[in-house]
Order: sequence, then structure tokens, then C-alpha cells
Amino acid sequence: MNAIRCRRPAALLRCLLPVVLAIAAAAARAQEKKGPPEIQWPRVNLSPCYEVDADFFHRPAGLEWRDLTGIAIDRQGQIWLATRAENPVQVFDAKGNFVRTWGKGLIVSTHFLRFDHEGMVWLADAKDHVVRRFTPEGKVLLTLGTPGEAGCDATHMNLPTDMAVSPTGDVFVSDGYGNARIVHFDKRGKFVKQWGKPGVGPGEFSFPHGIVMDSKGRLYVADRSNNRIQVFEQSGKFLAQWRNLLVPWGLCVTRSPQGEDEIWACGSSPMPWRPDDKFLGCPPKDQLFMKFDTTGRVLQLWTLPKGEDGKEKPGEVNWLHTLAIDAQGNVFVGDIKGQRAQKFVPVK
Repeated sequence: MNAIRCRRPAALLRCLLPVVLAIAAAAARAQEKKGPPEIQWPRVNLSPCYEVDADFFHRPAGLEWRDLTGIAIDRQGQIWLATRAENPVQVFDAKGNFVRTWGKGLIVSTHFLRFDHEGMVWLADAKDHVVRRFTPEGKVLLTLGTPGEAGCDATHMNLPTDMAVSPTGDVFVSDGYGNARIVHFDKRGKFVKQWGKPGVGPGEFSFPHGIVMDSKGRLYVADRSNNRIQVFEQSGKFLAQWRNLLVPWGLCVTRSPQGEDEIWACGSSPMPWRPDDKFLGCPPKDQLFMKFDTTGRVLQLWTLPKGEDGKEKPGEVNWLHTLAIDAQGNVFVGDIKGQRAQKFVPVK
């Protein structure tokens, strides 16, 4: 009976339509099966990444942090902090436990803090216009500059910022806030020479804010307001400049697993001068730290969220000033407006 009805054209179309649709659907499914397989993209972190360890430092009640200007790590893995607080030098062990503090009543205004090859502590006291060498217990061993007196000669500095010490004891000071020079002293504190003047050319400076030395004796200067790092021999001979990468605030040196020197810098990305700027990048537009080889090739870059003044959250930084890296690759940073030290741990 049905076969008879389908002999009419309209009826025949109604009979064939389900068959045609079924064939088309089957063809579509077959075409899908023949398409290229979906790519399984690798989900591997090839770039080093970090997360904050917000509970690392265990400060006793009443131990204050203010502007966190310097961080250094000693041979025992202890973390040393320089802060513009009543207790300006603070020491914590490798687990973040408080060890001791010193410098109260002696240090006027901390800047960077370093260790020499004998394990002694060096501290730039900017507003006292001196750089001092201390024992780890805080006894003064040597003073460069004249306390309380600003100047620009063999015995006076003007708001010095940082120092690099050679294995033989020679000291190179970035005399940076008030002068635009690098000053060389011998191990006894005797003036040897100086170089630099305000400017933008090689060997000239616009706020030499930090200085470090690599294992070959080369000097790296954070020429902050010139958006560059300059490299020198100890004689003052200009070697290179690394430009257009960052506004460098703080520097430090580590050794790679292969024994190669690595130069770390923290600060912000390059910025233009604004009408009210006294120093470039205050306030900074962002925050970062970078790692270079000794030729200036960038090995690593990590950005950090910039916190809002007075409302900084864990993992945010505000006027990033200093950094240090421990033997496990943890990065310790200190900031000015955030007034704290933080530990950033590599993500596995």
C-alpha cells in the first residue's frame, strides 16, 4: 500500500527526504572523522616564575620596618636588611626567624648593604655622607667620608648610595644623590681616584644609584635616571652600556650553576621625564627584576604588581629598591613605599 502511494512525485519526495538527510548526516560525521586531530599544546613553564612567601619573616613584636633600602645574604644564608627604622640593621636566619639588630643611634639613613670577601658588613649611610665597614656584630672598622659633612673631594661625599669591594679590599663608592661620580678608595680607606660627571655620555651619570663587581673585577653601575647600566674597569675605563631596558634601582651579582657571573637588577621599565620629577621614575609606573649575563644579554625578566600607597598586598611592591638571591634561587626584595621585605619563591 505504501509503495503505491510513493509513486506520486510529492509522496515520493516525502519518502526519500529522511533517507537523504540520513545520508548527509552520515557523510558529515565521516568528514569530521577525517579532519586533523586537535593539537595538544605543551603546558610547560620554560620561563622562571615566582610566587610570594607572605609568611616568611617572623618579626618580634615592636620591631619596625620603614623604607627597606638594602638586602644582602651572608655565607650562612642569613638575610640582612637595611631599613630606615629605629633599628636599622636587622638579621634573620634562613627560615625567617629573627636573629639580632644593631645600628640604633649610629646610622642616620640607610641605603645599600653589602658583604666583603672577609664577611664584614658595608653600609652606605646616605644622610651622614659616609660609607662604613662593620663587623657582623656592628663594630665600626672603617669610615669613608666625613660624618655629617657633604662635599666632593678626597675626604667628603654627598649622599653616597652604594659600594663594591674587591677581594683585595679596594672600595668603589657610587657617590650618587649629591654627586655624579664613582670614588675609589684602597683597603685602608685612602682616596685613590674618582671618575664621572653629570651627563648622558659614556662615563657620565644621571644619579649613579648602585654599584656591584663581578668575579673578573668589572664594575656595573646603575645609572638610574639615564635608564641604563654602565660597565667599567676598575681604572674607570668605560667598557659598555646597557640601554633601553629598565630604570635600574638596585643591583646584585650571583653565580650560575656553570660558574658564570649573573648580574641582577631591579626597578621599573623605561620611563620619560615628567615635569615634577626630581629623579626619573619616582613614582615608577611598574615594577620588575631582570637577570643579565656579563655582556648585557637578558636572561630573565619577571614583573611584579605595583601596590597602591599604604594599601600594598602580599606579592605587590611599591618603589622596588633592592634585591638579593639566595643559594636556592629565592629572590628577596625590599621597597620604599611598601616598607617591607618579601621573599619570592621559584614556582616548580
